Parts: sequence; structure tokens; C-alpha cells
Amino acid sequence: MPTPRRTLTLALALTPGIGGKTVTRVLTRNDLLGRTTDEFLRIGVEGLREEYRMSNKAATSWTDQRKHRLEEAKRVEDRLVPLGVNVVTAADAHYPRRIEMMDSDPPGVLFLYGNTKLLDAETFCVLCSRDASREALEKVERLAEEGVLAGRTLVSGHDTPEYQRSAVVPLRWGAPRLLVLDRGLFKALGEDLKEEPFRAARLWRYQFDDKTDLALSSQNPDRDFHSNSNKVRDRLIASLSQSLDFVSVRPGGNMEALAKSALKCGRQVRVWERSESADTLAKIGAKVIYD
Repeated sequence: MPTPRRTLTLALALTPGIGGKTVTRVLTRNDLLGRTTDEFLRIGVEGLREEYRMSNKAATSWTDQRKHRLEEAKRVEDRLVPLGVNVVTAADAHYPRRIEMMDSDPPGVLFLYGNTKLLDAETFCVLCSRDASREALEKVERLAEEGVLAGRTLVSGHDTPEYQRSAVVPLRWGAPRLLVLDRGLFKALGEDLKEEPFRAARLWRYQFDDKTDLALSSQNPDRDFHSNSNKVRDRLIASLSQSLDFVSVRPGGNMEALAKSALKCGRQVRVWERSESADTLAKIGAKVIYD
């Protein structure tokens, strides 16, 4: 039986070292040449490097693991479809455009569980460097509440005090959230995808509400947190947000880089006056939030 294009796409996206651009390039070239999925699967390392411009590392990783990755892709599809999870790859027309507009190398695959309409909503985020002060955390909460009460949808993470401080705010008001996870869906929400991902949220809602909220992950559903998870999560949160508020930003850090990327692609960026990078970001177009 021929290998479905969808399965190949997911298998490629699940292979370490193969990002969204490579997945799209493979499918586009196969279409151009009229090359079937199974014909592509017979191509070796040299062919992948020359014809598809894969790095030697990515090409080797794929050829060594392709049988395993195809089996993995089939298992993932079989488990997620009955639960209502959407699997979107960078080659799909409905891959979120907001990500591609800001991220030069977007994740090859996204797992979406819940209210996918939020991808088209008016979104915002409140970002803060790690180990924030009590005053900074209070400001995060106030800005999150300001945005929620203005009818915008919060994009947030779930497993740092800085993200939790904002992610709990929509629950108080019965408003939707777009939660970007730094691990797989099953690791964050449990096997039935019903658990709220952090303790403070459970004070307001016992189970994750897939009719209201959207959980998004770029990780294999069974994969736990890994060394690059934080950066990928932060990039996705920033990319999915139309407006970005920064509370605590360290010079030269990841949050400053995200603020600059957002300004470069025309997003609305604000920075709290007490932030170390307030002056730097204000000079390149960020608005200052005064107390």
C-alpha cells in the first residue's frame, strides 16, 4: 500500500533537525517532479543533499530513521485523531500565517487541541524574563487582565511563574486562552487531554476546556521537556501574538530578541518603563508602559 503524503509529512516533521522549511521544500519538489512518496523514500543521503538541500546531518538522520519515523507518524495519527487533535505541518495551507511572518524557521509540525478559532482572534501576550521580581509579576497580572477585559485573547505558556501569573487571569473571567506548551500534549494534559497543566489553574477550573481554550505544541505528544523547549515555546508565543507587552527584559537576552523581531515584522510592542531594556526598545519603536 502506498505511503500517504500526510504520513510522510508528519514523519519528516518529527525527525530532529528537519524544520518547517525543509518539509515544505521536500513536498514542493516532489510535486514539481511528479515524484511519489515511495519514490522519495528510496532516495539516499547524497540525493537528499543535492536535490532537497538538506544538511548532511538532517539527511543522515532521516535515512537512518525513516522506517521508525514513518511508524511513529502512523501511531501518532491513530492516537490523536479520535481525541480531536489537529496535526498541522508547515506544508499545510492552514499553518498559522502569524508564525511564518515572524519566525524565520518555524516548527515543522504543530499539534492543536481545542478551540482552533483562537488562531484568528485578536491576540496578545505578556512576556517577562525568568526570575522576575514580585513587582514585575504583579505587573504581568495587571497587563494580562487589561488585555482580557479589552476582549483580546491571551497567548501564554504554563510552567514558569511568569507565564502562570498571566495564564490564570482568563480563567477568572471565563475568557479563552491559547496555551503554548513546552512538551507534548500527553505530557502536559494527561492521556485523556483533560488535565489543567498547572496547579494554580485547577483552583479555577478542574479540567482543561477544549471548547474554550486552545493548547498548541510543536513537540511529539509523548515527549517531555527538553533543552530547546523554552526557546521554541517563547518564539511561538511571540509569533502568535498580534501585540506584545514586555515587563522584565534583560539586555541581550531572549526576550529582547523577541521584542526586536516583533517590531521588525510590524507587531505592536510595549515595554514597562522599569525594564532594563526599556530605553533600547523604545529607541527602535516600542511604546513605553508607564506606572
